[in-house]
Amino acid sequence: MRQQVLDFPVSARCRFETFVVCTGNRTAHDFAQRLLAPDSAENLLYLYGPAGSGKTHLLLALKERLARQAGTPGFSHLSFRELNLPAIGEPELAPLLGEAPALLVDDIHLLPPLSSLHTQLWQIFNDYYGEGRKIVVTGLYPPRELPGFDDHLVSRLLWGLVAKVDVSDDESRRMIMKKLAADRQVFVPAEVIDFLLTHSGRDLPSLIEALEQLHHLALAEKRRITLRLARQALGAETAGTGGDLPQGEEYDEPETDRRGADRGAEHPPGGEPEGTS
Repeated sequence: MRQQVLDFPVSARCRFETFVVCTGNRTAHDFAQRLLAPDSAENLLYLYGPAGSGKTHLLLALKERLARQAGTPGFSHLSFRELNLPAIGEPELAPLLGEAPALLVDDIHLLPPLSSLHTQLWQIFNDYYGEGRKIVVTGLYPPRELPGFDDHLVSRLLWGLVAKVDVSDDESRRMIMKKLAADRQVFVPAEVIDFLLTHSGRDLPSLIEALEQLHHLALAEKRRITLRLARQALGAETAGTGGDLPQGEEYDEPETDRRGADRGAEHPPGGEPEGTS
C-alpha cells in the first residue's frame, strides 16, 4: 500500500536566502543588492527575461528587504498578471498601491496597448522617482521591445539599472535543481539531475514539476531516488516491467526501516549553494 503524500512548497517565501545565484542571473542579483545598499544612488531596477526565470522571486525578495528598511511589515505592489486586466478592465492604480514606500511592478509587458493604464503608470512612476523612492519593474522583454509602449514610459525604464534574467543554460538549471532538492532535504544523484534536465522543459516550472513527480513517487513507494525511478516518474519506461537495464544500472529496492545506506532518499539540510523562479 502506498503512503499518503503531502505537498509542501519549494521554499516558504521568495527571499534572497532562497534565491540560487548562477550564471544567468548573477548581474540581476548584484543590481538588486546595489539598489538596497544604504549609501546607493541607484533607485530604479528593470528586470527582464523569459517566464519562470526568477524575476518575480527577485522582485518579492526586494519587497521584503525594502519593507524592512521602511519599518513596515509589508506593502502592496502591482502585478499585472494577478490583476487579470481582461476581466476587470482598467482599474485606478494609485489606490491599489496605497502608501507603499516603494513602487514594485511585476509583468509590465501585460499592460494593454493604448490604455489609460499607461498614463496612470507613467504619472505614478514620475511621482516615486521624483521623491527618490525605490522602483523595481519586471517584464518579458527589454524596455525598447515592450509591445505598445510609447517612448515616455520606455525612456523612464532606461533611466536606471537594466538586467536580463535567464537561467536556461544547463549550469544554471543544474544549480537550481540541487537547491530545490536541498530545500526538501532530499538527495538526488548527479545522473538523475542530468536526466531531469534533458527530459523536461527548459523553464523552471517544468523542472520543478519533474522534481515533484520524482519526489512524490519516491515517498509513495518508499524507494530511493535513482535513475530507474526517474525514468518511471517521467513516463520514460513502463512501471513494473522487468526489462533489462542499461549496463551498470541496478534495480532499486524499497527502503526498509534500517538506518544507513538503505535510507538514502533523505539527508540533513545544508551544503548547497545559497541564493529561486
